[in-house]
Amino acid sequence: MTKLWMCTALVLTFVSLGQAQTAAATPPMGWNSWNHFACKVTAADIRAAADAIASNGMKQAGYTYVNIDDCWQGKRDAQGNIRANQRFGDMKALADYVHSKGLKIGIYSSPGPKTCAGYEGSYRHEEQDAKQYAAWGFDYLKYDWCSAEKVYQPSQMPEVYKKMHDALAATDRPIVFSLCQYGLDRVWRWGGSVGGNLWRTTDDISDHYDRMALIGFGQNGLERFAGPGHWNDPDMLEIGNGGMKHDEYITHMSLWSILAAPLLAGNDLSKMSAADLAILTNKEVIAVDQDAKGVQGRRVAQEGPLEVWAKPLADGSYAVGLFNRGESANPVTLQLKGIGISGSAHVRDLWAHRDLGSFSGSYTATVPKHGAVMLKVR
Repeated sequence: MTKLWMCTALVLTFVSLGQAQTAAATPPMGWNSWNHFACKVTAADIRAAADAIASNGMKQAGYTYVNIDDCWQGKRDAQGNIRANQRFGDMKALADYVHSKGLKIGIYSSPGPKTCAGYEGSYRHEEQDAKQYAAWGFDYLKYDWCSAEKVYQPSQMPEVYKKMHDALAATDRPIVFSLCQYGLDRVWRWGGSVGGNLWRTTDDISDHYDRMALIGFGQNGLERFAGPGHWNDPDMLEIGNGGMKHDEYITHMSLWSILAAPLLAGNDLSKMSAADLAILTNKEVIAVDQDAKGVQGRRVAQEGPLEVWAKPLADGSYAVGLFNRGESANPVTLQLKGIGISGSAHVRDLWAHRDLGSFSGSYTATVPKHGAVMLKVR
């Protein structure tokens, strides 16, 4: 390993070693209801998403979790147990259905009295809710700060999130714990110490190139806080929601994979184009995200709107992204010495699924406006 990557590969001492070795050993992959369905989501939508993932190639590509976001909650019963609203009904039956497809299922709550959409949160019901999620058979919890700011001080965030982690751990059911508090208080520095498997590093994404680019390219510098079992989360994928062009979605998927980010699709899977499905299921690109080395990539060169990012892989090669944030097509050059390679190297285009040959010193590709070329360099 070159000195360039030594600090990136270190596992932070504050991370729970047991957790790092078990849950979320690679970045979680799946689907989340919020980006497309928001509060209109129903149990039927969750079943349909599970059906689609199981049949359209996404399951085979690695997508595992079918995650319900906000708006599933009903009222608590007389004993304080959370119940689903009429759009969801029997949550155990829903979880069983998703599991029957060979997939896992996720749920959502808040440490505050209410969720972002005003539904029942887990405030003062943490242990009770954790037991309920486990009894229903859930495998993943997204825990969204929201109204917690009304009952806690910002300095209490770590202990608040640790309280739910401990409640989940006490159920003896493996449940991936996703911290959603928008990067407040530099969560990447303490998220692992409170049991987080992933933590949001930014505010919400939207289906617009400028927003996606601001979030994605803004992850540079956070790479030393990511690794097996504990991942930086720049928010969910917007691919297929229609707000970006094809090349912009290529950038989205390429960048998130180099970042070792969770890959949680957020589109209507029943109406997905073949082109968008091909982006989401490119196994060579996904292999970069899911690489066993668990290193988050970083920017290694920049010339104005032209950027080169790289990520070392377990087999000794490098994944490289050539990105063009400019308004016209431009040549983007990888200098091999910039990733610690002297002499020549073999280059493969991961989107074209094509070996390009050996190159000495550098490799240059013309990259379309807002587009990306993704390479494997050995």
